Amino acid sequence: MKLISLLLLLFWQAGANPATTVTAQRQYFLYQRAIVPTAVGQNCAVLDAATFAHAAGSLRDLRLFAQTAAPREVPYAITLSEPVQPDAEPARVLNLGIREHLVSFDLVMPRRPYTAVVLDLAATDYVAVATVTGVDQPGKISGTWLGEFTLFDLTSQHLSRSTTLPLQESTFPYLHVELRISPAPGVRRLQLSPRIVRGASVPPSREAQTVFVPAVETRSVSQRGRQTVARFALPKHVPIERVYFVLSSGYRDNFSRNVVISDHASGMPASAGEVLSGNIFRVRLTQAGTEINQQQLSVPATLGSNLQSSAEVEVTVNNGDDQPLPIVAVELQMRQRRLCFNATSMDSLTLFYGDSTLAAPEYDFARTIQFTNQSAPARVGPEQRNPAYTHRPDTRSLTERHPELVWVAFLAVVCILAVVAIRSSRHLPR
Repeated sequence: MKLISLLLLLFWQAGANPATTVTAQRQYFLYQRAIVPTAVGQNCAVLDAATFAHAAGSLRDLRLFAQTAAPREVPYAITLSEPVQPDAEPARVLNLGIREHLVSFDLVMPRRPYTAVVLDLAATDYVAVATVTGVDQPGKISGTWLGEFTLFDLTSQHLSRSTTLPLQESTFPYLHVELRISPAPGVRRLQLSPRIVRGASVPPSREAQTVFVPAVETRSVSQRGRQTVARFALPKHVPIERVYFVLSSGYRDNFSRNVVISDHASGMPASAGEVLSGNIFRVRLTQAGTEINQQQLSVPATLGSNLQSSAEVEVTVNNGDDQPLPIVAVELQMRQRRLCFNATSMDSLTLFYGDSTLAAPEYDFARTIQFTNQSAPARVGPEQRNPAYTHRPDTRSLTERHPELVWVAFLAVVCILAVVAIRSSRHLPR
């Protein structure tokens, strides 16, 4: 029994070392790059895809150091480009009716600046001209003229549709809208009715729209039957939120194509991934006496398999019976992330990353910073290997480094107890 007690005591001591707090030290970071402020005060540096690929998940190991005699860690905060307002707010429709062969109605607008209104129209195969007036109360026809805008639905021509009113930034509490609707060429009749207008929504102001930056790009596209295909090898930790298509500058034709984006973790079957879809289009023509000029060359795509492992991504454009689009490049884009800090001088700083043992820092600066559009754009140098890099020593306890020892010790104790029990049973009376 003394032997068993000794083994248990040694095993307990091997795993009883308290966990030590891992601190950030420059020699343990694998990568570094220079960050140069352009003004004293708040500066923000845009982070690229390489930083995500080589840093720990969620950028938790990013550390910013001032290049002084005694290295000083500089607090920072990371911002994510996103609308500061809801994606869209409804605009209530009032006074809907027909007036002098026009569909006329008022919209109750949200109490914030806006730059667009998206109408929900029930009609198909039409071309419409919307006249928009800003007014201070519903029921008024006269007010501030905001412009005439072309809306259309060309479904039967295998083209797209647009029901957005692109305005200058406005704050009118009400909009008066009049729609002059005509059937598209080839359509004999269009029933004019107030029921065409089902509602409206107001997206964020253009000044609050999301900013995207390229993460991965390919100029190698191939044809697979009636499909145009682009493939990507996406490094782990790189977030993707949009796919953007670059067409030849000399291409002027109209088109509408369905797009499919599929992705899966590297080494896993394609069936284990996810599939997203969208549409890209261009409509530049004159129909029913109205000029139409609209295009959309991007598809929202938030990919999920690219966080903890590398991923394989395939973007497919379905051409149908039409000629393939002259695609010059396809970009996987992410929302812009910026690292913001306060610069006390114009001296260069160094951003370190590549130490996965670190936890995310907790700075008071990140809780109290007031982000403004006046932040100076800090310059970001190229990524470099840290010349002073050395492996961080493993300070974990013996059982943390070798968890299999727990089972070995457990089985050893069980075996010893079994032997002792068998030997003891021989001395018991029958």
